[in-house]
Amino acid sequence: MKPIDIAYRTLFAELVQRSLDASFQTDFSTAGNFVRVPVKGRDYWYFEETRPKTTRRYVGPADDPEIANRVAAFREIKSDLKARRKLVSTLVREAGLMEPEKFTGDIVEALGKAGFFRLRGVLVGTVAFQTYAGYLGVRLPGVALQTGDADFAQFHSVSVEVNDSLPPIMDVLRAVDPSFREIPHRTDVSRTTQFENASRYKVEFLTPNRGSDEYADHASAMPSLGGASAQPLRFLDFLIREPVRTVLLHRSGVPVLVPSPERYAVHKLIVASLRQKNANGAAKREKDVLQASLLVEAMATARRQDDLAVVFAEAWNRGANWRNAIQHGLRLLDPDRQDTVETIVRGALSDIGEKLGGFTDTTTRTD
Repeated sequence: MKPIDIAYRTLFAELVQRSLDASFQTDFSTAGNFVRVPVKGRDYWYFEETRPKTTRRYVGPADDPEIANRVAAFREIKSDLKARRKLVSTLVREAGLMEPEKFTGDIVEALGKAGFFRLRGVLVGTVAFQTYAGYLGVRLPGVALQTGDADFAQFHSVSVEVNDSLPPIMDVLRAVDPSFREIPHRTDVSRTTQFENASRYKVEFLTPNRGSDEYADHASAMPSLGGASAQPLRFLDFLIREPVRTVLLHRSGVPVLVPSPERYAVHKLIVASLRQKNANGAAKREKDVLQASLLVEAMATARRQDDLAVVFAEAWNRGANWRNAIQHGLRLLDPDRQDTVETIVRGALSDIGEKLGGFTDTTTRTD
């Protein structure tokens, strides 16, 4: 695993910034203004327009430095679509970074323009994984990057509190492909968490399950998702906490929020242990542990193993169920990869002075 040349890492960082700038240019008219609104003891930015009537749209936390900088420079933002397309092309063709399949890129771009990431939604799954090579500055093998769906997540509390919403989700998806249809939830047939087109491409919305397991089979109403509900999942709160801003290398660059790579890696070890014991579950499990191991190696290559150690310790210390899931996930790796991953994690934990009782027992493999 090799780092990307510093020149291309610089180009990627520039593309991230310029794509974020351009998204503000698209989302917000210079006829309006940003206003700071206190909500439950914390300040948030909203965008206010007075014509034809006064409306406010949620932007993000006032203490997010990137958003604050964009608000301050709002009137100076200019779109440079053509130049950004050249940056994307250079990063794909010359730097060897992975671009998403075109249809997937169009889906993510459509939801982004509709306001999903502005409303603190997070792109998850393999499509998110595709952004980590540029984010970390390390090439990742393409074999781990293929997917036939797109997953999006949001905290239920955020969906309720932002007091804003996407346009009707079916309108957004059908603008990309008119064949999209709703898939009624298996237990709440009046709600929809998944949408599918004629080619069986699926778009799914998820939310953390922080309550009892009885909620796992029920769709959660999400006021900000334009009529879509979300499937509650255990461990998802760990994944989408403190997401990072980056860009999907599609067209002129699509600014997105994705889980931090260290959380993604640890989360994949956990969910790998929970996959169903059938052919589909086995395939997903193999991809889970491969992506986890690749990110652990990539973070070591990028000299960011301390970040990995902090998050690994957080998950390990959440309790016996979490420790068992992590240990099981590690044992699912082939012996060489398991040894590499554990060596990196142990070294990183030692570097930050963290000792985790029981972690040294994870080397015993099972069939």
